[in-house]
Parts: sequence; C-alpha cells; structure tokens
Amino acid sequence: MDRSSRIWRWLFSFSIFVVPVFAQNSSINSSAPAITIAVDASDAPRKIIHAQLAIPAAPGTLTLYYPKWIPGEHGPTGPVEELTGLKFVGNGAPLKWRRDLLDGWTFHVDVPQGVSVVNASLDYAAPAAEVGIYTGGMSATDKMIVLSWNTVLLYPANWTTDQLTYTASLRLPEGWKFGTPLPVASRTGGEIKFNPASLTTLVDSPVIAGEYLRVVPLAENPHQEMDIAADSAAALDAPADILEDYKAVTEQAFKLFGARHFRDYHFLYSLSDHVAHFGLEHHESNDSRVDERALVDPEHRLLHAGLLTHEYVHSWNGKYRRPADLATPDYEKPMQTDLLWVYEGLTSYLGDLLSARSGLRTPEQYRDALALMAAHLDHIPGRTWRNLQDTADGVPAMQDAPDQWQSWRRELDYYDEDVLNWLWVDTIIRQQTKNKKSMDDFCHLFHGGQSGPPTVNTYTFEDVVSTLDQVAAYDWRGFWTERLTNHGPGAPLTGIERSGWKLVYDSSPSELFHIEERYSDQVNASYSIGLFLKADGSIIDTIEGMPAAKAGIGPGMRVVAVNGRRFSADVLRDALIAGTSGSAPLALLVENTEYFKTYSLDYHGGEKYPHLVRDDSKPDVLSDIIKPR
Repeated sequence: MDRSSRIWRWLFSFSIFVVPVFAQNSSINSSAPAITIAVDASDAPRKIIHAQLAIPAAPGTLTLYYPKWIPGEHGPTGPVEELTGLKFVGNGAPLKWRRDLLDGWTFHVDVPQGVSVVNASLDYAAPAAEVGIYTGGMSATDKMIVLSWNTVLLYPANWTTDQLTYTASLRLPEGWKFGTPLPVASRTGGEIKFNPASLTTLVDSPVIAGEYLRVVPLAENPHQEMDIAADSAAALDAPADILEDYKAVTEQAFKLFGARHFRDYHFLYSLSDHVAHFGLEHHESNDSRVDERALVDPEHRLLHAGLLTHEYVHSWNGKYRRPADLATPDYEKPMQTDLLWVYEGLTSYLGDLLSARSGLRTPEQYRDALALMAAHLDHIPGRTWRNLQDTADGVPAMQDAPDQWQSWRRELDYYDEDVLNWLWVDTIIRQQTKNKKSMDDFCHLFHGGQSGPPTVNTYTFEDVVSTLDQVAAYDWRGFWTERLTNHGPGAPLTGIERSGWKLVYDSSPSELFHIEERYSDQVNASYSIGLFLKADGSIIDTIEGMPAAKAGIGPGMRVVAVNGRRFSADVLRDALIAGTSGSAPLALLVENTEYFKTYSLDYHGGEKYPHLVRDDSKPDVLSDIIKPR
C-alpha cells in the first residue's frame, strides 16, 4: 500500500517459513472445492458489476465469506457495504440465507438434500463518490475500470485461500482492452477466460481495462510491462524518455535485490480524476491510481514519482518477504500489523531510492522530497504520547482517521518516519563496514535468494535483527527497540545528518513544495505559525505548541481575514513577510461555527520552508546511496 493518497504522506537469518501461494505452482488439493466465477463488467460505466458463482456444497449449512482482511490494506476493509443483489439457488430453487450476527462479512446458506452446487449471484455497486478506501474506493469511470476480484466473490469457510481453486471469466464493455497478470486461457467474443488459479492468486491479480489502454514493454526474462488505462487518449501520450526511466526501474530493482520472485510483472496504472487515488501492491502487479495528467504533465509526474517504485518494491518486501502475522490463511482471520515498519517503512525507503536511481527523480528532487518528509515529522507533537510502534499497531482501527488533529493524533507515520530510520541504518552499515557494505547487501540477503515464481517467505523481528547482524555487527535490537518506542523530541534526523546533509528552513519554497500546494489547493504554513489550511481558509489542522494553536485556533475553523484583509494564500504570505520588519501581531479573523473572533499571533519569523543543505564537515554519503548501480 502506498501513502500518496494523503498530501503530506510521501510520497536476519533465513530461518524462515516458506509458503507456496500460487496453486499453479503446487499441487492443487483435490478435495477442496473448485469454484467457477463469471464476472460481467459490461455495465462498468454505470458503476455496477455483476457476478455469478458456482460453489460445490453438501446438505446442511454452507458458510461463505466475503473477503474482509484484504492483503496490503492492513485492515478489515473489504467493502461489504457495496455487496448487493445477493441471491442463492440450488437445483433451480431459491435457498434461504442469513448474515452472521457477529460478523457482517459472513453468510450462512441452508443447503437442502439433493443439492450439490450452490449458485450465487451478486452485484458490486462500485462507489460513485469519495467513500471507501483502497479496493473499496471509486474504481470505474465512463472509459475505464480496475476490477479487484475480492469485491465480487464469496468463498467457503474451512479452507485456506491457497487450497481453493477458482476458474474465472470476465466480460468487458465492447471494444475495451485489458491488462492483468492472471494467465488467460482463451478469448471468445467479448468474454475472457482465465486459467484456473488459487483464490490467493485470483485476489492477487486485479484487471485494468478501458477504451483507452496502452501497453508499454519494460523488460523480458521475466516479462514486465506497464498497462496504462486513462480517461482520454491524450493522457497516454507520455514522453519517450519517461518510459525509458521506468525501464531503468526494473534494471535497478534487480541490481538492488539480486533476484525476482514473479513469473511476469504488470504495472497497472490508472490515469483518472474520477477514481480513488492510491497504490496497492500485488506479487506480480501493482494497482496504482493517479490523476489523468500524471504521465504527460511534468509537475504531476513529480508529485507521483515515488508511487510505482514503492509498489514495485513490495513484490520483494511485503509479498515475497512478509511478516508472519500478516501471512494469514484466508481473508477472514485478522492480521497483526506490528511489523509494518519493515513491510511499509523499508518499502518507502527503497521505493524512493529506486525513484532516484532510475531517473524518475533528480538528486535534488529526491532531497526535496526527503526534506518535506523530515520537516513534517519534526512537527508532530503527537509523538509525546504515541510512539512509532503504536502507529503500526493501531492501523486496523485508525488508518481512515480524518486529517483534523492529525499532528496530535499521529497518522501512519511508520511509512515516512521509517524512511528516516532506514536511512540511518544504511549509514550505520556503511560506517561499521568501512563502506564495504550497505543496505543493498541487506536487500540481497533478505529479499534475494533464487529467482522464480511467487512464494511467501515469512519473517519476525528476530529475523530482521539477525540479517542486519550478518551484514554489519551492531546492536540492532537495541537500535530498533529505541526507534520504535521513543517519544522524541523531534524526528529522527540522525540518518540525514550522518549522510552529510542537514535540514534547514528558509523563505523560499522548493519546487515540490510549491507544486503540492497548488495541486492540492491547500496552504501549508505548518513551519511558521503551525497552520495547515484549504485554499478557502478552512483549517485542516493546527500544530500544538505553535503560534496558531497557542492563540486558541483549531481544526474546523476558517480564517476569514488576515490583518483586516480577506484571506487568500498570497495575503497570508504577504502578512508573514511584513511581520519580520514590524512588532505588530498577526491578526487572524476566524469563523468558528458561525461565530467570529480575531486572534492575535505574536509571530515575526516570516515564511519557513524546509530544504536539505550540505554539511561540508562530513562526506556526501547520501549522493552515493542514491546514485544508479
């Protein structure tokens, strides 16, 4: 999963348990049910998908699950509220069913004598507005769709997803093209038939389809490609050099990890202003969704430069190597998220690394992204009560928390804060080994091994520590225990400083800062007066301990005027600049639930924007870390 859906979220030993996850790579359990599923997405522009399933059954109660805990989503996010039109039939007669009273994702069907197959029909009412998260979010437009199989199926209890076999077919609107890592058996008319696959494989293999779809070959042996669907033909017309950079991503990733654990790989890239924007990892693909002009506009490309690399890294870190408590046998068992600082945090570090090594970001753009991340984390007062480990532990219940009071609540900081922590680890390895080893060596050892088809190799905290010990002798247990349980003060900036750089603030926003503000239609005065606002003055968040919060301003209010003039981003900036040469307080007229009040802020520090600058007293390790291999 990627953290780019929110504007300020950036974007061991081998004593392991090996789990085969693709049924076609292991013998299929002959006693497990073989299920067929026929999906009709020809009504995708209406945002409704029809599905029919044939499920072997025996007389009695057939318990069926709708997928609840979706891999990569880290919570009970299966969009069961969008499951509609559910009916069950046996031998042509309707069957009685009831939802489980303790779990809304579970259904019990009464199967009478003489019925050996239950035919289920259902509709998935794909969201037409900004509701739901990840695969439960907006996924269809007039011109394209991303089909996530978990949204349109049921599966029987008492079997693992590896044991269950599904034979799937799909019907698309006339003339639409598609891309998917799921092997195709045949195409007849408008119907696509896929090879039988385990339920694990099916759910792990989304389909992107649309009227406007472009396939860009990236590599062979194994085959890798981009399948790009858009709401217009013009959105697909990316510059050739940009596509060359994505080819470089595949090359640099192999050099980083030393092996590949997929048969082929598909970057499923959605370009639309009308789908939910996020990234979700799969073993042989990724489902990444951004705005329509994300490939053709340079500023949009910069905003999303780390998304595809993040999700690609997950094929190694998150899919092939996976925390043992996230490798559940089905989609009903709860997942434990305590190791997301490896699953997501290390992926964030390596994904950003690949964005620089491949050329998707220039070194300066990489540093600007790192500076924004570090500055944001250095202004998180919530760390005084909530440690980093708890931001991972609390994910299943809190990942859809609102932006209001974010700095005091803390969001999913294990993404970005662990970029800083793994950078710190990289500098320690280099120092301890006198620059003979780096995080690249850890990746070879932890994620490498033998290239081949997908498998899952689970790990624990002990495996992470043990592998780090093999790379460089150090108190890694103590390091990570302290990093995960400390309360600051401030963000862990030691890795940046050890790499020969330092975080500073000045009055000039970086290119990336400027672009983010403009395209998010927001105003970020976090590092001056501690205010984060929408363009209309509505306050998204305040930072506790900084001037705005101290004055009594909070989220949900709206700044109406600054020093007597109607609010705008420019008026606020001009006032901050003027305040540096005068003693008068900054006056903010604020509306709060239909009441108006003027707040005075005794602030004269001007605008403040984060940057990384060289510390010439130390070698430039960071530039070596991000240079192409």
